[in-house]
Amino acid sequence: MVLEARNNCQHVIVVNDGSVDRTSEIARLAGAEIIDMPRNTGKATALLTGLRHAGTNGFKVVVMMDGDGQHDPAQISPLAAPILNGEADLVIGSRFLGSEHRIPTYRKAGQKVLNGLTNAACELDITDSQSGFRALSKMAIANLDFHSKGYNIESDMICNFAAKGLIVKEIPITAIYDVPNKHKKHPVTHGLSVMGRIINMVSQHRPLLMIGVPGFIIACIGLLMGFFSLFEVTILGFGWLFQTVLAAFLFTLGFVMCICALVLNSLSNLLRGIRNHLEKQDAKLKNGGLESNPGEIPLETRNILHDLQPTPTHASDVALENVLMQEINN
Repeated sequence: MVLEARNNCQHVIVVNDGSVDRTSEIARLAGAEIIDMPRNTGKATALLTGLRHAGTNGFKVVVMMDGDGQHDPAQISPLAAPILNGEADLVIGSRFLGSEHRIPTYRKAGQKVLNGLTNAACELDITDSQSGFRALSKMAIANLDFHSKGYNIESDMICNFAAKGLIVKEIPITAIYDVPNKHKKHPVTHGLSVMGRIINMVSQHRPLLMIGVPGFIIACIGLLMGFFSLFEVTILGFGWLFQTVLAAFLFTLGFVMCICALVLNSLSNLLRGIRNHLEKQDAKLKNGGLESNPGEIPLETRNILHDLQPTPTHASDVALENVLMQEINN
């Protein structure tokens, strides 16, 4: 992998996430720079460490790829081309844009579910949100300021970049699945763990969609059941107690979910606004904006600073004050 990658890029970095085999030694002999993690920290931490380190070397494009041999190093150049041409900040190699005949059926089904959840959270239309073969620009590397855990790094990266207005693009790639060192986790277990993390992310970013819409549907079902129970009692003269209780429960549950969704949406927007404001202030401080553009300081702040400044005095007033002080001392 290292030798093939070196034929298609300028520099290769291998992150050894706590492995005790000869990974570091063999990769170093192949010409790669090695980052040895002190212990097994998980995919997200190891990957972010490698990307941030690559960003310090001033590369125009940083390409990340899995080390199990599923990705073809010969496709590094096509993946980096949109960034070099200024067309994107994140380029994802999609296995679903080209021919899908080599992709196992269970992977297609699982990916469609994960793609749908990721797109719902990020408000994008990504066909392969879990692809580990992607290229990042300098701007993307500078915005790796988010927290991620485990195998949710791909979805977290997409949503973080989309929220900051970075351009995300996909190009078709091929993938090899009959490799000797396959994924350590079972596909079902891996998919469920990633799906749980993405659902949590969708709930945080779009609570109206994840909680409000289901709550509204549940409330409508409860309301319809309630009208049906009322119709039975009024017109037919009989009704089921269980049906009435269930209708009341569903309506109450749906109503509470809608209220919670509205509250969470308000908090989410508030936190997003605070974060954007802090990022803008941080950018101004780094660029000296507050010092070079005093007119941008709020009026109340300028008034407070003005009140704190000492009132200028004339030279005669200072001399008279000195004379008075001498008389007092005498």
